[in-house]
Parts: sequence; C-alpha cells; structure tokens
Amino acid sequence: MSTVRDDTATTVTTTTPTTCLRCGVAFGRLGRQRFCSTICRQSAWRQRRSAPIEPIVAKAETVYECPECDARYLGEQRCDVCNRWCRRVGPGGCCPNCLEPVAITDILSPNSSPGQPRPHRKGGPARPERSQEAAAPKKPIHKS
Repeated sequence: MSTVRDDTATTVTTTTPTTCLRCGVAFGRLGRQRFCSTICRQSAWRQRRSAPIEPIVAKAETVYECPECDARYLGEQRCDVCNRWCRRVGPGGCCPNCLEPVAITDILSPNSSPGQPRPHRKGGPARPERSQEAAAPKKPIHKS
C-alpha cells in the first residue's frame, strides 16, 4: 500500500496548540486539520464559495456617448436614435445651463475650452454635424 494518501503515516499529530483559521481558538491539531471544529470548517467553506456580488449596472451618474451619432446619455447605455450600445465616457451629470450630459473629464480637461468642439473618441477631429435630411431615415421607393 502506498503511503502517499495515508494521513496517519505521512502527517504528525502535534501537541502544540494551533489556532483555528476561522475563529482563532487554540486547539490540538490532528493530521492536516486547520479548523477547530466541523462548524468552523463548514463556515469557512461557505464563506469562500459565497454567491458573487451583483454586477454593477449603469449608474445614473455615468455619462455614455453613442459612437455613431455622438449623442450623450446620462445613465442610459443604449442610443435611442441609432439603437446601438454607447461607450462609457465617465462620471458626470447634467450641465446646469443647457441640461446636456457632461462628463467630469470634459470639465477638467486642461486643453479644452468652452468654444471648441469635443475631440473624436480616437483623438481626431470632431465629426461634422449631419443635416436633418441626412439624419432622417429614407423612405423606400416603390415602383408600380
């Protein structure tokens, strides 16, 4: 018989007290024992394998921007116009003057001034404004 899995042959029972990893009580260790009782062992196992924390969903204080039309939303991750997922700009709120969503990074950016357009997401120039004709959906042409 192999002694590899035989705890009584491979481990030594110590008479020096060991502290429980769960409650901190001193106890006499037997084999590979790490907890003073079954209650502490089970409690530690349950704590290690507890249910994960709920994922963080869109916060009302987060500004999102549509990559297609550059529309900004406060707390909404989906663009109402394009029906696309928006990218997270960062924490922010509504501008007190124009009530548009403004990120804190827009306000604290050292190279931005109020008269300049926001830079493109990849650092290039801002997208030109689309005219109302281009923004409106085109009607299908039916031949009779």
